[in-house]
Amino acid sequence: MKITLDWLREHLDGDFAVEDVIATLNRIGHEVEGVENPAEKLAGFRVARVLTAEKHPQADKLQVLTVDSGPEVNGGIPLTVVCGAPNARAGLVGVLGLPGAVVPANGMELKVAAVRGVESNGMMCSTRELELGDDHDGIIELPADAPVGTAFADYSGAGDPVIDISITPNRQDCMGVRGIARDLAAAGLGTLKPLDVPTIAGEGAPATEIRTDDPEGCPAFYGRTIGGVTNGTAPEWMRRRLEAVGQRSISALVDISNYVMFDLGRPSHIYDRAKLDGALVARRAKDGEMVTALNGKEYTLTGTMTVIADGSGVHDIAGIMGGEHSGCSETTTDVLIEIAYFTPERIALTGQALGLTSDARSRFERGVDPAFLDDATAIVTGHVLAICGGTPSAITRAGTPPVGTHHIDYDPARAETLGGIAIDAERQRDILTALGFGIIEQGTHWQVAVPSWRRDMDGAPDVVEEVTRIHGFDAIPSTPLPRSDGVAKPTATADQLLERRLRRAAASSGFHEAVTWSFVSERDAAPFGGGTWTLANPISEDLKVMRPSLLPGLLAAAQRNQHRGADSIRLFEIGRRYLADAERPTLAVLMAGDRSARGWQTGKAAPFDAFDAKAAALALLEAAGAPADRLQVMEPVAAGQIWHPGQSATLRLGPKAVLAEFGALHPALTRGFDVDGPVMAVQIFLDAIPAKRASGPARPAFTPPALQSVRRDFAFLAPATLAAADLVRAIRAADKASIVEARLFDRFAGQGVPEGQVSLAVEVELQPVEKSFADAELKAIADKVVAAAAKLGAVLRG
Repeated sequence: MKITLDWLREHLDGDFAVEDVIATLNRIGHEVEGVENPAEKLAGFRVARVLTAEKHPQADKLQVLTVDSGPEVNGGIPLTVVCGAPNARAGLVGVLGLPGAVVPANGMELKVAAVRGVESNGMMCSTRELELGDDHDGIIELPADAPVGTAFADYSGAGDPVIDISITPNRQDCMGVRGIARDLAAAGLGTLKPLDVPTIAGEGAPATEIRTDDPEGCPAFYGRTIGGVTNGTAPEWMRRRLEAVGQRSISALVDISNYVMFDLGRPSHIYDRAKLDGALVARRAKDGEMVTALNGKEYTLTGTMTVIADGSGVHDIAGIMGGEHSGCSETTTDVLIEIAYFTPERIALTGQALGLTSDARSRFERGVDPAFLDDATAIVTGHVLAICGGTPSAITRAGTPPVGTHHIDYDPARAETLGGIAIDAERQRDILTALGFGIIEQGTHWQVAVPSWRRDMDGAPDVVEEVTRIHGFDAIPSTPLPRSDGVAKPTATADQLLERRLRRAAASSGFHEAVTWSFVSERDAAPFGGGTWTLANPISEDLKVMRPSLLPGLLAAAQRNQHRGADSIRLFEIGRRYLADAERPTLAVLMAGDRSARGWQTGKAAPFDAFDAKAAALALLEAAGAPADRLQVMEPVAAGQIWHPGQSATLRLGPKAVLAEFGALHPALTRGFDVDGPVMAVQIFLDAIPAKRASGPARPAFTPPALQSVRRDFAFLAPATLAAADLVRAIRAADKASIVEARLFDRFAGQGVPEGQVSLAVEVELQPVEKSFADAELKAIADKVVAAAAKLGAVLRG
């Protein structure tokens, strides 16, 4: 919401500067996002008079002007300026841009330069070049009595600061300059002026019938006709204010409607009666009806939407945007003014369904003042009569606006108990009265009458907020919470501690943490089973469903990094997957590119492979407290779609308890995300990791063994289908009292190994406890190892 200081003074009487307004707005909860002074971009432009205009000796379409720009420029000596505008002539008063000035429209800095052999000391400017309009057919022509030499910013009134305010969604009353002025006055910055509402009786009934056939979507539809208007250009003061807040001046009638909307937060619409066919009706749209809006786009309507239509069809999308074919033009002579109340929920749903936003929608869907229809009709009519002339009819009032009396039971003591600050009851009364509330005392309690423009007020806490907001949140004393004696108890949950531990483990392993959107597009979610949670009001189509996996976000991050030249990408993220049954905490890891840079031994870079993913998965699972030594490597869940067949697997505790999946992502998947090369990934399902039961100290005291350990190597011929991990696990369990570790250190297939088999070499570490192993004991343990392997079809290699 933008306002100007001069516009604000129309409603607020007092001596204040723009700095006072900014400080007060921020203090009472209206964040000022920025302040712009249009005079700054007009620095270096002055009111100047053309003294002579002669044909350029070297160009037919150029003239050489002598220009008087006042006594402060060039010692009062006229400047020579080359100009190509067709309306340049002796005696014209216009705007001269002096050397050093920057043209607002294109950012060009003006300099003294020779144009076809004639020195030019600046530029006579058009309205488009100064961003004051679209006219570029000639230079600006000012009144003959305009003060020559005056800074154009001062003459045009462009020195009026523009304040950009962020209005929260609950403050629909502040979507107009008057609402902002009311809050400032309540905060002590000036006095709110009475609203000037003209008394216009009108003559006879409106020439066009007005009614509402959709009381649910349009409870009230007021209007009147005015005949004999002249739709010219709006007054300069109105155009200047509208342009300052970002509205392009179109015509007097359109500008009047826009001005009242920004001034009072009250949208309206003015129709050209000659373009209407019969009665103007607020009704439900018919499924499939089409309308071309003022933005030039065609929209298909449904039966849930409210529209304004006549006998020939739909003219407007009610409360959002007018139709292209019923607007006023320079030939308009008879108009119909529409002031309606539309149900906020209906406007919001229609706007969302059509993907259509407008200044009117932003006000109607928040809720305009339902008691302001008569006054708004009179104010719009007054502007039309003053600017365009004409003869008004009486007002037609179709329907009844939802105006009700809303009272809130309020105890002034709650300002302290709930707001944290003691405020005198009289001070509270003054604040609420200044904001438009009524007070009825009932003993120690009040009945607070809510004004019709405050749709956001619901209960006593809202009243406390208003009182403390205007009194000053900065006046609330800082009071520490009570603190119990002794050492503070830990507040982190077991899940939070687990996530912290995993973050440290992943970061210490060389991975960079990523934080990606929890929303993805339907296309990105499809390979992972699709999104089961769809957003009703997504930011965009690319953020429409809740992610079923963390990998789409990491793939998108990898793509961005690759496109910026990253050779090695190591990312991890801890977040939630959103499945049909619940949210699932997950740790995902992604590796792409090179594991290491090119070395002098080979001259080649080493890419990541599936074993890197497996190593990362096991290391992180061990950090999470999972029994990594007991995990089984089994087939992946979605091989052929997400995972590369033969280069991926799962880690499980038993056939059904899947703790993690790892390996190479399917090439078709990575191509869909525009990621080059093989991509390795890990997904660890944190909610599947068994929780440890607290039973004494976290770990026993370290006691080094008294005796030296013994290592023995075994080589087995095993079926090629046998998983090495299963063999190692069986060997480790062969003698739990003596075998402390078993590790695969070689795998060979080829010459000397029968077809369909593979040679697996395992190093077994034995740890004596009370005395060293005798040869017979070592042989007995070896026999147990061989026997355990034989159960899996592996035999000792000869």
